[in-house]
Amino acid sequence: MSIPLIAYRDNSCDPKKCTMKKLERFGMMRIVTRIPQIPKTTLLLDPTADVLSPADKKWVSSITALDCSWEVLDTANLGAWKGRRALPFLVAANPVNFGKPFTLTSVEAIAATLFILGEEVQAEAVLSKFNWGLNFLKLNAEPLSEYAAAKDSTEVLKIQSEYLE
Repeated sequence: MSIPLIAYRDNSCDPKKCTMKKLERFGMMRIVTRIPQIPKTTLLLDPTADVLSPADKKWVSSITALDCSWEVLDTANLGAWKGRRALPFLVAANPVNFGKPFTLTSVEAIAATLFILGEEVQAEAVLSKFNWGLNFLKLNAEPLSEYAAAKDSTEVLKIQSEYLE
């Protein structure tokens, strides 16, 4: 794996169904249970932040997913991270939220981030651990390719707007 992957888990989801726990079992993910354990230099996936773009690749040292309920997470605690990024429009391929926009599992979010940053092989490796995983890349092939080819977040937002029309 070329970019280290981290997940903050607050144990609000079923550990038997947790995509991050499964990646941890395969040695592809490190899980932390306290927010101060998240490296300040990580790209922190946060849907309330600015949109991710390929331009972010130059400073990414790791990617961290917040694997918790967004209804209870206090995002005020996340202000210390300058590298907070949101994903652009994509649709879920997981069995629970199939076809729903902006409702990705943590593994789908990690894989999308990797793909947009040019790490397609790592994205495929992560998704291959789930029987539905590679369908995420097929379902989102066109927007992911367009986002990955964008030069910056302004261009990503322009591409996203075409999908939201």
